[in-house]
Amino acid sequence: MSSEKETVALGSILASGAMTVGKFGVGLSTGSLGLLSEGLHSLLDLGATVMTWFAVRVSDKPADAEHPYGHGKIESVAALAETGLLFLTSGWIAYEAIRRLIDGGVEVEATWWSVAVVVVCIAVDAYRARELARVAKDTRSQALEADALHFSSDILSSAVVLVGLGLVWLGYPKGDALAAIGVSVFVCHAGYQLGRRTIDTLIDAAPAGTAERVEAVVRDLPGIAGVQRVRVRPAGSVLFVDLDLLVGRTLSLDAAAALREQAIQAVRTEMPEAEVSVATHPLALDDETVMDRVVVRAAGLGLAVHHVTVQRVNGRLAVGFDLEVDGSLPIEAAHALSSRLEASIRDELGTDIEVESHIEPLQDSGLTGVDAEPKLLGAIAAHLSASLPVTGPLRDVHNLRVRRSAAGLVVTFHSHVAPGTTVVAVHDAIDTLERDLRSRWPDIVRVIGHSEPDHDDGQAVDKPRGGRATDAA
Repeated sequence: MSSEKETVALGSILASGAMTVGKFGVGLSTGSLGLLSEGLHSLLDLGATVMTWFAVRVSDKPADAEHPYGHGKIESVAALAETGLLFLTSGWIAYEAIRRLIDGGVEVEATWWSVAVVVVCIAVDAYRARELARVAKDTRSQALEADALHFSSDILSSAVVLVGLGLVWLGYPKGDALAAIGVSVFVCHAGYQLGRRTIDTLIDAAPAGTAERVEAVVRDLPGIAGVQRVRVRPAGSVLFVDLDLLVGRTLSLDAAAALREQAIQAVRTEMPEAEVSVATHPLALDDETVMDRVVVRAAGLGLAVHHVTVQRVNGRLAVGFDLEVDGSLPIEAAHALSSRLEASIRDELGTDIEVESHIEPLQDSGLTGVDAEPKLLGAIAAHLSASLPVTGPLRDVHNLRVRRSAAGLVVTFHSHVAPGTTVVAVHDAIDTLERDLRSRWPDIVRVIGHSEPDHDDGQAVDKPRGGRATDAA
């Protein structure tokens, strides 16, 4: 892509140089102000195309520490310089034309070869404008787009020169000066269009309708609750898009990250030139449950809660939960954390609610252990098997593991239950086993019971021995 941009820009330099020589040569030999003004116009175009060539070479350099948004705006700077040259050109042409109209005294000769030069220039301008516009569209190059605008305006201004030469040939010598004024009008118009677009880019004005297009792409994506803000800024061939999206505050970090990636891909599909940055902001949704809101408030304070219970007692909302804190904390520090969370929940749900918390030590995730001796493992296995008749839905105990840690014994086992058994029934059965085990072995600090349903044919579904167990205690 970069090579194509440089090639077409180099072709414009050669074309502008050839037309400059041709127009000046014919203008000086015939005395036509229209042709001389066109020659000056082409000379300035030559300088502009040289700037464009350098600009497209620099603009495609990758971003670096000093230019985190890349080098794309160098094209805008080059285009702004071209705009200044266009206005200087039109000013000189208009001044000289008005002077000739007032003073006269300049004889203009309309020859067939002067007309031929203008016709050839129109053909070259048309070809270059088409090529530049094509590559500018494909590469989103503002500098090449400015060059295409130059050559397009040259077609119109050359056509006006032809009209002026025709008027001279018909016996109206002032037609050449009038044609020159027409050229200056076209040049001013081209300069105005280019300058307005270039200045918009340099001041980070969003292209018309772009923000609306971006919003339309992302606002209906599943999981997006709303679009808070869209910011768009062009820089050369790249369009930088900053999106602030609203998502449900109960989403996990992974889910929010997936939504961000989905939004980025959706915008890039619609606008391949876009570099997209997405930020997600939590929003309280109407379908949140009381439990959701309690968990969100706890997470906001960096606290872990479980066993959240929500009741309505005599029309009054009552919320209870287990709060896990560092087991080494003094009770007054733990109570302060609990009070802080309870106050936050009242802010969320209303001051007239009842909030109760049960403080328990947070499980140490850094415990190290070793397998218990076979004799202890056998004793616990026998005890569990003997206890099965009083545990209700548990049909067996298998994959039993007992580990010793600095804190005490950790017991893990699997069991089978009948399909359709409720989670509450399974949980209560494992709780019964846990209490029974702890009454027999007081140094047990953790019991993890994982249950899985039997197949209809009676064959049990089991997980590999090293599989992750679900805490049902």
